[in-house]
Amino acid sequence: MNLLGIDFEDWYHIELVQKYFKPEKPEPRITLSIDKILDWLQKNDTYATFFMVGDLLKHESQLLDKIINNGHEIAFHTMHHSRVDSSMNKDRFEKEIEQFAQLTSKKSRGFRAPSFSLNFTSSWLLDILEKNNYLYDSSVMPAKTRLYGLPNAETKPYKISSTSIEKNDPGGSLMEFPLLTTKILGKTFPAAGGFYLRFFPPKIIEHAIKKNEDKQIPSSIYIHSWELAPEFMPKLNMPFVDGFITYHNLQKAFTRIDSLLKKFKFTSFERFMGNKL
Repeated sequence: MNLLGIDFEDWYHIELVQKYFKPEKPEPRITLSIDKILDWLQKNDTYATFFMVGDLLKHESQLLDKIINNGHEIAFHTMHHSRVDSSMNKDRFEKEIEQFAQLTSKKSRGFRAPSFSLNFTSSWLLDILEKNNYLYDSSVMPAKTRLYGLPNAETKPYKISSTSIEKNDPGGSLMEFPLLTTKILGKTFPAAGGFYLRFFPPKIIEHAIKKNEDKQIPSSIYIHSWELAPEFMPKLNMPFVDGFITYHNLQKAFTRIDSLLKKFKFTSFERFMGNKL
């Protein structure tokens, strides 16, 4: 069994996009995609964990009920999709996790750092997650990119702590579910979703999942809400590299993730943990 996370965020939350729109906060639009996403999951008989930007719950409170009532799970993705290694401090994180708990009636038990920004400068947040009775984190990408990555981290689930973010800590209480990676010509690349799902030929992603299945390791993959509903994604004028990463094969993201759900079995994080306990 593999793990499916939906990073539920709007287009203006994307790190590469934030530099290229006016400072006024746009009106949220991605909330209109929730029924489409839930219908898609139901058709595939799949449960998912929604890593939710809290500000969207403030805008549309019905999101939570729709997600929970359909058997899915809610998890914390910060309140405004802020990098935790540069835009966050302990006081702000504690306030945001408390605010998210109020918005979700304390239903969140998991966390994912925006842009996979959990690293050695932000490991302090793991102590705060533990203090707030969180069960797991899924912020570790065991590959290095220009925006994120812990290339020396474990590739299978392990116990993580603020003093051991790359290797198993037998005394840790939080389970880490690192994101799927693959090796190409000896180099490790992300293979869990986002740009890499849109960029790599589907066979490469499928091979990575099959390889994990042979080792009885769950593959943790993700998809952004704006990739599932590109109709709510405006076309911005951006420099080539940032624009390529943001928009390349955007119209193919839905069909590619849909194909994975039809070829492999996926579930939500807490359901997986419940089955393993």
